[in-house]
Amino acid sequence: MTTVAPLITSPVVSTQWLADHLGSEKLVVLDATVHVVSAPHHGHVSGHEQFILTGHIPDARFADLLEVFSDPEGEFPFTKPDQARFEAAAASVGIDNDTTVIVYDSAFGQWASRIWWLFRSWGYDRVAVLDGGYTKWVAEGRDTEIGHREIAETRFVATARPELWVDREYVEAVAAGTVDAALVCGLSPKEFSGEVSSRPRAGHIPGSVSVPAGHLVDRVSNALLSEAALREKFAPVLEGKRIVAYCAGGITASAVALALTLLGHRNVAVYDGSLNEWAADPRLELVLGA
Repeated sequence: MTTVAPLITSPVVSTQWLADHLGSEKLVVLDATVHVVSAPHHGHVSGHEQFILTGHIPDARFADLLEVFSDPEGEFPFTKPDQARFEAAAASVGIDNDTTVIVYDSAFGQWASRIWWLFRSWGYDRVAVLDGGYTKWVAEGRDTEIGHREIAETRFVATARPELWVDREYVEAVAAGTVDAALVCGLSPKEFSGEVSSRPRAGHIPGSVSVPAGHLVDRVSNALLSEAALREKFAPVLEGKRIVAYCAGGITASAVALALTLLGHRNVAVYDGSLNEWAADPRLELVLGA
């Protein structure tokens, strides 16, 4: 008898949906948590230690965004992996082309969204982000566990969707007005204005609209805002044209892309290099102020 994976019909699922389906065959739950370290130098550390020692959703597996689901040899942090590397990453956590994948993190969903976007960009749509993530799961008093289990590797075959990414040259054309698309920055308002920056040059790409990814979730529940509230946030760019999301390194941009996809916008791309790449080129303009 063939095992059928749980069906998902949205890029997000609720904590109740996951609780109802935990333990199903062909369901893989991934914890994609990464921690931001501000001092003494801005950087990132894996959430794997927290996953093992302080807890995670039962049966979850850890998705390492720093070393496995990114290209650690890329010029910038979190560079998207090539096809072979991504296929190996998916297989390493037991995912094949018949698996339903639910991803969460311990932040506001940006790390989970990045994993979701990577799968989507490699041709796989049976993936959803847990709305509210681990924060909401724990707040509701749901079961957790510590430690990890051995994972049997599988085989995953990816199919590229290059239209879901754009490069610097494309963004330059948008900023110059020679390509008709909207630029949306998912960073915080202070990073957008240039008041705060971890890069040598501060500011945002000319012509950008600020839609902070952290403002797309409810501060109490950590779940995504209502559809009406999300539409209000994106009102300046919901005109049917292509939307390019960016941030520092393609992470919060993925959370922006998730919200737009949830709203039914199908022409969204992520600028993978984002400001890490843009700010590194002194000839490219950055705008200060809101």
